[in-house]
Amino acid sequence: MAFSLPPLPYAADALEPAIDAQTMTIHHDKHHQAYVDTLNKAVNENPALAGQSLEQLVARAGTLPPVVRNNAGGHWNHSFFWQTMAPLAQAGQPSGALKVAIERDFGSLDKFKAAFKAAGTGRFGSGWVWLIVGKDGKLAITSTPNQDNPLMDVADVKGVPILGNDMWEHAYYLKYQNRRADYLDGWWQVVNWKAVSDRYAAAAKAL
Repeated sequence: MAFSLPPLPYAADALEPAIDAQTMTIHHDKHHQAYVDTLNKAVNENPALAGQSLEQLVARAGTLPPVVRNNAGGHWNHSFFWQTMAPLAQAGQPSGALKVAIERDFGSLDKFKAAFKAAGTGRFGSGWVWLIVGKDGKLAITSTPNQDNPLMDVADVKGVPILGNDMWEHAYYLKYQNRRADYLDGWWQVVNWKAVSDRYAAAAKAL
């Protein structure tokens, strides 16, 4: 099975000013493409992995060689990330059900955003920050190193991701330099709340 780079669901400049076009182009066309290419090469060199889906590889990441774990995670995380965002005019608001869940588990949307920002700025080095649905149906914020995610068997906190932001410097450095907190603040402008709400509904239904 050959993995492929999904196209961006919007133009590279569609998320400005929150994320600039040059960053989007390099991030998608260079960084994500490199994860796909390296993953395909690693899988082709390991016949035992032939035919396994990306989700299957991610689920058993801890049993796989680091090159597969890292690049399968990179491919899954970025594919998820592009769909998590939308142009400002299409960003929308959390659904009623998601808003209720956020208020139940964090107190308010503003408190949730503050906790998410704290987890993102607190991630040492490269990684991701996530909003997940746990097995108990409650929302939780967690952070993973490198290209790990909460679906992996190695995750400290497991759950179904419904929102995630990339804390690698290549996601924000051209515009924000070392100001990760500013990037996290600006990013809320382009969160695709319809996609996040749909993911929440699907995860809640699957419990």
